[in-house]
Amino acid sequence: MINGIQILDKRYKLSSGAGSDSIHTNPQYSYAVTQLTDDKGNSGCGLAFTLGPGNELVCEAARFFAQKLVGKDIESLMSNFGNWFKQVSNDQYYRWLGPHKGVVHLGLASVTNACFDLWAKTRKLPLWKLLTELSPEQIANLLDLSYLEDILTRDEVISLVQQQQVHKEERMKVIREGYPGYDTSVGWFNYNDEQIRENCKKAIENGFNAMKLKVGSVDPLRDIHRAEIVREVAGENARVMLDANQQWTIPQAIAICSHLKNMNPYWIEEPTHPDDILGHQLLAREVAPLKLAVGEHIPNRIIFKNYLQAGCASFIQVDALRVGGVSEFITVSLLSKKMGIPVVPHVGDMGQLHQHLVLFNHISLGLEKLFLEYIPHLRDHFVHPARVRNGVYETPMEAGSSCDLRDI
Repeated sequence: MINGIQILDKRYKLSSGAGSDSIHTNPQYSYAVTQLTDDKGNSGCGLAFTLGPGNELVCEAARFFAQKLVGKDIESLMSNFGNWFKQVSNDQYYRWLGPHKGVVHLGLASVTNACFDLWAKTRKLPLWKLLTELSPEQIANLLDLSYLEDILTRDEVISLVQQQQVHKEERMKVIREGYPGYDTSVGWFNYNDEQIRENCKKAIENGFNAMKLKVGSVDPLRDIHRAEIVREVAGENARVMLDANQQWTIPQAIAICSHLKNMNPYWIEEPTHPDDILGHQLLAREVAPLKLAVGEHIPNRIIFKNYLQAGCASFIQVDALRVGGVSEFITVSLLSKKMGIPVVPHVGDMGQLHQHLVLFNHISLGLEKLFLEYIPHLRDHFVHPARVRNGVYETPMEAGSSCDLRDI
């Protein structure tokens, strides 16, 4: 029985230039942390990611939702979690502040993620193992599918997961092999040319064959020059992703992408405002064959549904710390699976929680084992930091979702 809640505002200073992009030039990586405890001494930790100021607002929203869990049994809660999620996310007062987006939804993400962590620890299993052992019906029970009925029903979820049972055992080999990563810290926006060059060399030495560069400069020639550096050092066979962090207007994006095509980027990430679905649809047509990746700032399953229906997203970057937590992450992954689009999460958690979720996506949903973003800047603050060797995430074996922080 859940008998205690604690909400913490945790903020971390980054080294010079780290974490910077074209919009967020001086970030302070922060978590709104939900701690749930039960009468057996178990503790669940859930995170939502922010950049500092404003984190206290997310903490207040998390406190509002977490208080509704006091007195609940975790097994009973998780047996029909989708129903609880639907009920609390539609609270008549907090829903007005969204709906299903912004501060209130980030707060719900923190609480939801704490529930999944507590559940896994109660069963003494790593979260990936707990999730992959669930039946199709149990997976469906975790989800709120409201507003998706035109494209994904409960029966379709069960059928889709059942269909993936055939080769599930074969896909379990990822547990031994590990999940490939990509280095997203090669080219932060405030790094100079020499830092980028050296970071690319280090990434290759560390076994990465995929890396990301921040673009979106006032002077497009700077972006082109930096992209050419990465391609030169990484070589033609490396996957190089470019991330504009929403900086461009549609005309700007079309113009600059026509030049960036020459360095053969694997994707263009967040090229413009995340709410502009039709703008992305136009952009995808205009810059083809370049592919667009979206999701870091898409807040809920309904907008992801619209992106998939519009056919303009080639990679879905859903983040369980941006949408309403693990359950909505799974819902978006199922939508993506049905539409044949790969899921490559954004990792506001620094890959701690998402290393579990991509294993579930691959093993239970049959999603492609592509790669997972790796950001090392906060690893020393976690009790069980993600282990990446030779460019590959090693499978976590500790009970829970790997989100426990050292300094709480």
